[in-house]
Amino acid sequence: MTNDIDLFVGKRLRHRRRLLGLTQQALAEQIGIRFQQIQKYECGANRVSASRLFELSEALSVPVQHFYEGLSENDSLSDGPNEKVLAPDILSKKETMDLVRAYYSMGEMPRKHLLDLAKSLETAAKLSAVL
Repeated sequence: MTNDIDLFVGKRLRHRRRLLGLTQQALAEQIGIRFQQIQKYECGANRVSASRLFELSEALSVPVQHFYEGLSENDSLSDGPNEKVLAPDILSKKETMDLVRAYYSMGEMPRKHLLDLAKSLETAAKLSAVL
């Protein structure tokens, strides 16, 4: 029977896998299972055991806690009091994933310039909203 927590963990698993550009098959091969099992984890049909969650965290280069971040109402998706809170489903959007992959495929200096550009555009948008 599907549980809300199982669904949440499955969504976090899918988001991280997509962020890294991995297929279900590629991830499954890394941990020695079939891709159908990854599908079942991602849709919440099957629960992820503690040992499997550890293997997945290793394969996806995240701590085990990553799969639970944002689950409780006390978790914040922002970096501080002045940071904008992101929508919980922001990583499920194809556009976001494409942008993140493109960003990390660049060298360090082009990434810095792109980040500076994005911040200046954000500032300009805030100023125009005030006027």
